[in-house]
Amino acid sequence: MRRITVLLIGMALISSLFAGRYAGDFMEIGSGIKSISMGGAYTSIADEGSAIYWNASGIAQIRDNQVFAMRAFLYNGLASYDNISYCHALPNGVTIGANWTRLTIDDIPIFSESHLVGTNIDQRSAFAELQLTAIPDGKFKSTDDLFQFAFAKHIHQDADLGWYLFVLPIDYYLGINFKYIKRQMFEYSGDGTGFDASFLLKTNFGVLIDQEWMGTIATGMNIQDISGTNITWDTQSRHQDEILFNTKFGISYNQPLPALESDFTIAYDKDFVYDKTDHFGAEFNYKNKAQLRMGVYDGNFAAGVGIALSRVDVDYAFVTNNLGNTNRVGLTYKF
Repeated sequence: MRRITVLLIGMALISSLFAGRYAGDFMEIGSGIKSISMGGAYTSIADEGSAIYWNASGIAQIRDNQVFAMRAFLYNGLASYDNISYCHALPNGVTIGANWTRLTIDDIPIFSESHLVGTNIDQRSAFAELQLTAIPDGKFKSTDDLFQFAFAKHIHQDADLGWYLFVLPIDYYLGINFKYIKRQMFEYSGDGTGFDASFLLKTNFGVLIDQEWMGTIATGMNIQDISGTNITWDTQSRHQDEILFNTKFGISYNQPLPALESDFTIAYDKDFVYDKTDHFGAEFNYKNKAQLRMGVYDGNFAAGVGIALSRVDVDYAFVTNNLGNTNRVGLTYKF
């Protein structure tokens, strides 16, 4: 069964050379731990390193320097998924960041069938040496790399809504994300570049409706591959795969729980590519020391925990998938 699954995944990857509309699907897996454990409902939260993928404007919320590293094994261990990000805070509300994500599939079998060239069905039926043995002629590795470089800016404004006789605090976050994609399959490789633009807006909902006990509402949008992103392969035809334009939209609400010295967040996201995917997520944050998370998206369930240990955050996520459930573990170091 393992060999069959590897073969099917390998066939799907190779077929992308000819069905280019799905060339960027490996990026749909999603970077990070917190984000994926909330079901990908993260566009309006985006407050740690994986924001470079989900909504680059959100890294402007990061006012220290931090490094994040993650590893996961997908499809019952048939593929590995790695993610490393670095965010660096600058003066005047500016943060820059870099992110590297890699999907690797090893031991994809090759069936060249070169010994069958020039034969017919009668010969293949009559001679054992011309029959298929189901033994591969070799194996190869497939890798997909995504490199991202992000810039984000925070702008604060106190909006004077005079006719209501109050001042509404609004925080704007604007970001741009440049990406380089490198794919390697068998003896072929392809690459391409693109960029995303994003924003995030937060305000105090309690001030807006004159209820001091209420918390913060946020909305965000990430417009991906604005200029059109193509993967150009080093084949003789210089075949190109198109990565589809996508928009991620999200909204979230954070409610303080003063009696518990904690807070609770609920979030919703929608992807507008393909058949439009809905994402729902929630997080309970206890004293900024421990977090419980859960989410659902596209028929899948996710859950996770986070623990803050001085300068180090440890995060874990469990994600269901029809190709096999996944465990993700990640570390964030802040300095």
